Amino acid sequence: MLKLIVLLCSVFSIQALGQKISWREDLKLKWENFQSPVNRKNHPDVVAYTHCGWEYSVIKSSDPKAAIEFNVETIFNEDKSWKDTKRINDYVLLHEQKHFDIAEIFARKLRKEVKEKIKTSSDYDKYFKGIYNTISNDYKNFQITYDKATDHGINKEKQAEYNELISSELENLKNFKTS
Repeated sequence: MLKLIVLLCSVFSIQALGQKISWREDLKLKWENFQSPVNRKNHPDVVAYTHCGWEYSVIKSSDPKAAIEFNVETIFNEDKSWKDTKRINDYVLLHEQKHFDIAEIFARKLRKEVKEKIKTSSDYDKYFKGIYNTISNDYKNFQITYDKATDHGINKEKQAEYNELISSELENLKNFKTS
């Protein structure tokens, strides 16, 4: 019983420190979530940086015909995300939220591909790495394109276009969101 209590205390401590936020439709980022010191060494013009991505787990069997259990979660890392407090505003926060939303889009794409193409432990061994690498590369490229096209949110017309695109993609992949 003591081990259980220690584990629960550890879990609650991690949540209390708030280093990671799981993506949820009803939860939007706040400037307080950006807890890392400003890092302007490489990009002096950038007002904020959102560090987000996925964490996944798989349970598979040594039996190649056994089903797998796969979970992927979109996360925002508070301790690796930063802001320049002298230049932040709600518009910049929306741009940063969209980075987090893009991560969720590609998590949904990963869930979809795994659900459609990987039924067994054998399938996982054969196909997962390729699926993951393709979606991960597409994700990274989309994030880069998003920042370039919107000029890190400065181009309001392009930002509005991406806001619509991102919302549409989340809706199109709604069957692959987590509960």
